[in-house]
Amino acid sequence: MQSRIEDYGLIGNGYSAALVSRSGCIDWLCWPRFDSDACFATLLGTEANGYWKIHTTDANAQVTRKYQDDTLILETTFETAEGIICVIDFMPWKDDFPELVRLVRGISGSVSMHMEFVLRFGYGYSVPWVTRLSDGSGIKAVVGPDMVILRTTAELQNVAMKTTADFTVSEGEEVYFSLQYGRAYDSVPLAYDAKIALAATAEGWREWSSKSKAHGKYRDAIHRSLITLKAMAYQPSGGLVAAVTTSLPESIGGDRNWDYRFCWLRDATLTLRTLMRGGYYEEAKSWRDWLIRAIAGAPGQLQIMYSITGERRLQEWECDWLKGYENSKPVRIGNAAAYQMQLDVFGEVMNALYEARLGGLAADRDAWSVQVALVNHVADIWKTPDEGIWETRGGRRNFTFSKVMCWVAVDRGIKCIEEFSLDGPLDKWRILRDEIHADVCRHGFSEERNSFVQTYDGDQLDASLLQLAIVGFLPPEDPRIRGTVDAIEHELNIDGFVLRYKTETMHDGLQQGEGSFLACSFWLVENISLQGRHEEAIALFDKLLAIRNDLGLLAEEYDTQHQRLVGNFPQAFSHLTLVETAFNLLERTSDSKSSD
Repeated sequence: MQSRIEDYGLIGNGYSAALVSRSGCIDWLCWPRFDSDACFATLLGTEANGYWKIHTTDANAQVTRKYQDDTLILETTFETAEGIICVIDFMPWKDDFPELVRLVRGISGSVSMHMEFVLRFGYGYSVPWVTRLSDGSGIKAVVGPDMVILRTTAELQNVAMKTTADFTVSEGEEVYFSLQYGRAYDSVPLAYDAKIALAATAEGWREWSSKSKAHGKYRDAIHRSLITLKAMAYQPSGGLVAAVTTSLPESIGGDRNWDYRFCWLRDATLTLRTLMRGGYYEEAKSWRDWLIRAIAGAPGQLQIMYSITGERRLQEWECDWLKGYENSKPVRIGNAAAYQMQLDVFGEVMNALYEARLGGLAADRDAWSVQVALVNHVADIWKTPDEGIWETRGGRRNFTFSKVMCWVAVDRGIKCIEEFSLDGPLDKWRILRDEIHADVCRHGFSEERNSFVQTYDGDQLDASLLQLAIVGFLPPEDPRIRGTVDAIEHELNIDGFVLRYKTETMHDGLQQGEGSFLACSFWLVENISLQGRHEEAIALFDKLLAIRNDLGLLAEEYDTQHQRLVGNFPQAFSHLTLVETAFNLLERTSDSKSSD
């Protein structure tokens, strides 16, 4: 049975990730990579599509959970009338034979437990052939190219196409379950001691966490977000997935269901800046290197997203045997938006590589050659309509924000030449920058509304316009920026939660209705703070922090009517903007106190 999105916790190791419900059920796991087929897919279907449950037989048990300090090791505690047990879930730091470990530890008394294991590869479709291991330590499940080994100290039974175990755990006792992945044509992987794995995983996380520069009032929120982002970065390549899930709906029952297990170029600047500010230059460099590799080639073939290793073919198809999260169909695998034209990505890439140089991540001359080619390409295409930052499917338009980001692309190219003594056509680019700026101010600003608008010569608002001051297109005190922020506050803001745009008045090719977009809500905090309204900004930021789940995780959006998280989960963009906004608020508060 599917849980509410906010009732899931994340475990992962930088290769893949799993979602664990509050009741102790793993409903989502893609192996061996983030973007591989799911082998537990109850999240988007039914229990027939795969799950792994470990829970007490006491239906009245009280459940609490937390992460071990500075780690992604999840502890779910069940308190019953007979005693207390803790289920410890984690994925060890290792690059061979991906593994997921579940350790059941007796805290007090004696508690009866039940385990159910239903493996279904191919997004819940393929039933495996299950046999017992020759040493009696567990089972082997094989289907097609995939093999999974389940080892345990509990006695397993196979009943009605599922593997079960009933056992009792008393104070001081431990029962472990280890799930390892391998290729069906390889030999069975060797067992790995669960206690050693737990200790090594905790040590690895805490060593990594010790480098964090999170501080001040928001230290815990920043640090938990950084840990989440670390778990979502594919270690071999440095690519950061937008989320570990696909098709969690932006509106329950709706069709705004997308696959987010890919790397978006528009996350580039935020990712770099967040990692560097957080103290993680090695991860920032890995992301920068992934970015340069992914975009290398003809500028006209630049995509808005790539796979975690840089593949470009992300064909979208519908998984029609899955009913969808709370009957929200279709379930989509792949993402057709990869082939859209979105002009904003050119500005995002140029800004990211500029920020990398500012942060001390030296780039070679080949990287600059790619940047020069990108800016020259922007000079040829910036007047072209596109699908825009929100990847609409209602046709191309002249989106104001897209033009602004073309300006950013040229501006950052100029800054690279001026500040880092790089070679480029400086005079030509300065003329182009001024031309784009004037064009946006002429066609993207509505005198009648006293606001920048979504499309040239239109009248609709768009929360992406909150970035104009953030990217430096105009200063925060400019009357046109103040008018834009005021308009968005009044028309797209629902008690502090900001809509991307009004779906009922914009033809975007999809059903009407979606939650408020959390990144946009953090952008509103930024703009309020930039205008000097510090107390208001802090109050709004605290309200946004309050909707994180009990483990500090955020989805893409928030449904204000039903007061629940919606969209893919956990969402990198939400956590990136949380960290960026927190650092900025702390700095501005400190500066304000210093000036008093």
